[in-house]
Amino acid sequence: MAETGTVRRLQSGRKLAAPPRAPRKLPALVLLDQDGVLVQEIGRDITSPDDVHLVPGAAEAVALLNQAGVKVAVCTNQDAVGRGEIDTAALKRIERRMRQKLAAGGASLDAVFYCTDNPDRPTRRHKPGPGMLEDALGRCKARATETPMIGDGLTDLEAAAAMGCPRHLVRTGEGAKTAAALPPHVLPVAVHDDVLAAVGPIWAQAPAQRRRGA
Repeated sequence: MAETGTVRRLQSGRKLAAPPRAPRKLPALVLLDQDGVLVQEIGRDITSPDDVHLVPGAAEAVALLNQAGVKVAVCTNQDAVGRGEIDTAALKRIERRMRQKLAAGGASLDAVFYCTDNPDRPTRRHKPGPGMLEDALGRCKARATETPMIGDGLTDLEAAAAMGCPRHLVRTGEGAKTAAALPPHVLPVAVHDDVLAAVGPIWAQAPAQRRRGA
C-alpha cells in the first residue's frame, strides 16, 4: 500500500467530530471493540459466521496498525453465549470468519479476548468492567496510559477509563448515539467517523519505512 494513497484514503471525506491530538509516541498496543467497530452491527447478537460483515475500512485500519508494528487486540462482550443462544464452539467459528475477512484485506489480529458472561450476572471482565482490558495489557506487556481503546459503546469507554486508557469513539455501530450523550466520567473522548479514521493519527507516528508497507 503506498503511503500517499493511504493518506488520501484517511483524509477523503472523513471529518472528525473531535479531532484527537496525535499520540506522543507510537503505542505498543491498540485495543478494539468487535461489534460496531470491526464487524457491522445487525440489530441483534451475532450468532453465526454468516452474520459477520466487516465495517468498511476495518481491514485497512488493522492492516495499517500491523504495518506500523503495533499489536492489535480485540476486547468484546459476547452476551449470546451467556444467554445460551450459542456455545463457545460457535463463537470460535464466528471469530474464524472475522479473521478470514480481515486476512483478505491484509490484516491480522494479535489476540481476541471474550467475555461470555450473562449480562444479568456480569463479572469484572464484562465491560464496563476493566478485566478484559487488564488481561490484554498484561498479555501484551503494554501500559494502559499509552494504549488507546477504540469502541462504539459507552461500556467500551467506561472500561477504558477505569484502566486509564485513552478513549476513542467511532460513529459506526452504536457510536453516533453514544457520542450524543457522553457522560463526564469518560471524558476526554476523541470522536471519529470510523476505525480507519481513528487509527490515522496512530499510523502517522510510524517510521516512514513502515508506512510505505511491504
